[in-house]
Amino acid sequence: MMPEIAPEWGLGGLALSAFLSATLLPGGSEVLLVLLARQHDWAPVTLLWTATLANTLGGLSTYGLGRLAVAGRAPAGRGVADVGALAWMRRWGYPALLFSWLPLVGDGLCLAAGWLRMQVPATLLMLFAGKLARYGTVLWLTI
Repeated sequence: MMPEIAPEWGLGGLALSAFLSATLLPGGSEVLLVLLARQHDWAPVTLLWTATLANTLGGLSTYGLGRLAVAGRAPAGRGVADVGALAWMRRWGYPALLFSWLPLVGDGLCLAAGWLRMQVPATLLMLFAGKLARYGTVLWLTI
């Protein structure tokens, strides 16, 4: 038997979970998304947009932390070793952000994009597209 989530907490809880899951904090918004989808209290498209937008904003907040971390230092992160997420971002550019939904790796990609001062519109587009594909796939497999 699956736990029931009160309708008045559903979308807000999903948004909070999705936002926090995209930050440096651990989280698992997919589980909540599946639970809410199986309750049938909300249209799947409503759940999809709520989770995607909140998760994208969470990723953008991590991007902002990367920009703040580099403020006042060498331009575009010069002098920082090309390891991990920075190496990925320098090699693959904006398309690497399509994988910002991956656990552990995704946070680093968002942080590296901010550190490298990548343009906000393109960053936002790639974050949104990757997260939409992830949540869309989870919903498609659920319902």
